[in-house]
Amino acid sequence: MSDSFLNPMVPQPYRVRRKLREMQDVVTLELEPTAPDGEVALSFAPGQFNMLYAFGAGEVPISISGDPAPKRALAHTVRDVGAVTGAIARLRRGDVLGLRGPFGSTWPVENALGNDVVLVAGGIGLAPLRPAIYWLMAHRERYGRLILLYGSRSSQEMLYPRELRRWRSRSGLEVEMAVDRGTEEWRGHVGVVTKLISRTSLDPLNTVAMVCGPEVMMRFAVQELQNQGLVPERIFISVERNMKCAIGTCGHCQFGAAFVCKDGPVFRYDRIQFFFNKREV
Repeated sequence: MSDSFLNPMVPQPYRVRRKLREMQDVVTLELEPTAPDGEVALSFAPGQFNMLYAFGAGEVPISISGDPAPKRALAHTVRDVGAVTGAIARLRRGDVLGLRGPFGSTWPVENALGNDVVLVAGGIGLAPLRPAIYWLMAHRERYGRLILLYGSRSSQEMLYPRELRRWRSRSGLEVEMAVDRGTEEWRGHVGVVTKLISRTSLDPLNTVAMVCGPEVMMRFAVQELQNQGLVPERIFISVERNMKCAIGTCGHCQFGAAFVCKDGPVFRYDRIQFFFNKREV
């Protein structure tokens, strides 16, 4: 094995095997290695991320959003919000980009064994939670209730709509959805996703919560979960910060005493609540 494969700072070439248009500004890319051993199954843990490098544009951290079961490609859902993500979103099938990873902490799917699990997602925050949903459903008999509460700005802006319908039709996963702006066709809840928490009966002593979405949404979600009786030790959130090196050396993503890239992005809430509730941290 060459030194480049041992160096976490050196991107490896990956090819776009498949591209799916999720929304006007959101795509999902399935990436496979270009190296001769590209047939080897790739693995990661739910909650981890990769650094994706668009040649000539730069590098950004993107959560892995596919099935964590070993496969020959890694899925990443990307929203076009800047120069680098825009360059990645414009890639076509067969194009090559650089990839480093996987990095970071994981959703506590193993620690939640035997418990009920509630997943609260807002907007594109469903993407980092999707691997956890795959895992939980693959090991359904090892958990109690599985509940997904998902909110988006409108029904047209829901991520993975076909998958949501499929999950909703399965008895093993309770799915409730909300939109900020309703239409005549929408028959579900209208309002912010955090209001779904108060409408859901939870057993606080036997429930683990996983939350991902815009930061303001996560603040209110945590508050509602605590109103339901969940202690901070049972609440996990995924934090986004300006990650550059992904291995805790550059300091760009320092969050109090922690580094989001190596100590996160998934944090148990009690470990970061002091800083999470302070603006500009």
